[in-house]
Amino acid sequence: MAGRESDHRSHTDGAAFGRMWRWLSWEASAIGRSARRAAAGPGPERDVVTQSLKAAGAAAAAWALAGWWWNAPMALMAPWTAVVLVQSTVYRSLRSGVQQLVVIALGTVLAAGAANLTGNTMAAMALVLPVAVLLGNYARFGEHGLYAPTTALFVLAYGSYSALDVLHRLFESAVGAVIGIAVNALILPPVHLRSVRDSLRRLPSQSAELLHAIADGLREGYGRQQAEAWHDRARRITGILSDLRDARLWTRESYRLNPGRKMRRTGPALPPTEWDQAWERIADPLVALTRSLTSTVSGEPMLRPLPDAALAHLSDLLRAAGDVCAADLAVLEGGDRGRSAREARALALESAWAAHGRLKRQLLEQDSETATSLGGLVAESQQLLYELAPVESDVGAYGDRDSG
Repeated sequence: MAGRESDHRSHTDGAAFGRMWRWLSWEASAIGRSARRAAAGPGPERDVVTQSLKAAGAAAAAWALAGWWWNAPMALMAPWTAVVLVQSTVYRSLRSGVQQLVVIALGTVLAAGAANLTGNTMAAMALVLPVAVLLGNYARFGEHGLYAPTTALFVLAYGSYSALDVLHRLFESAVGAVIGIAVNALILPPVHLRSVRDSLRRLPSQSAELLHAIADGLREGYGRQQAEAWHDRARRITGILSDLRDARLWTRESYRLNPGRKMRRTGPALPPTEWDQAWERIADPLVALTRSLTSTVSGEPMLRPLPDAALAHLSDLLRAAGDVCAADLAVLEGGDRGRSAREARALALESAWAAHGRLKRQLLEQDSETATSLGGLVAESQQLLYELAPVESDVGAYGDRDSG
């Protein structure tokens, strides 16, 4: 009995170790890919590296000034403040700087007052920490509210709560804030256009890849697992739309109070937000279409499987729709390739509509159950083609021309 329990524990421990090892391998691979992308060229990964190095440099400069040159009694407040204020936008650095200085001032004054009132560090902590934590949860302070109780702890632990000590804490924090904000604003001030461009490219690229994959699967034969994978990929496209909305907001914010905006190199223009909205409408029928395909295959399908002739026409339709999305990617890139892609886009869309007509005619040859499953796909593919039509726009005529 004990031996079986021991074997069971060994098996469980081995399985847990295997999962842990796979997770570590996946994490290591992801870090390696990010490192290679950062080294290969501009992009979000390189932006993260740049901001990290700026934060480290700001902290070192703050320590050199407050700790090494000035020899301040609690010099760590300067680099501590500086590293936090190298934020993702210059505007956010300024706003965070004000929030953090207010929070640090409150924590310092509360701790000094409690210590002078009680004359005992333990009693002062018991008195001030509940108040400081409550202040830290005040929504106006955002993520910087945490610094109210931590500053109070620093002040009480160091035993530095005279009037002169309080002024030192505030001055050290102000020095760090000035250095952090200055580094972020004057050294490669961040602009998030690259994040917008990355999401804009991923939408037509991944949509084209998915539509071509489905078209090949319909020709070669597919099962439930493959159909579910298509549906999962379609839903991930809606996640790219969410990333794009966030990137647009970050880009607008990164222009506020940014002294480096006018120094940015010009690059391809961004399409307007109407382009994003068009892709939102494209994603919906794509998700619905893949859901219907999933419903036609399983041990007990909810919808009757499609006949081979209908699958062939649907494959032609989705292949052409994928070509339309691939052309949209070329149009987005602009230049000579974009101009030639417009003609290819028009031909692909025409081919898709022709295949849709052939698919629709298949409805007349089916029994009621098959017509039900085919009718849903006809309607969803028709909506997809209607939504694809207006995406063709002169993206070069729109948007900011800062490359970011």
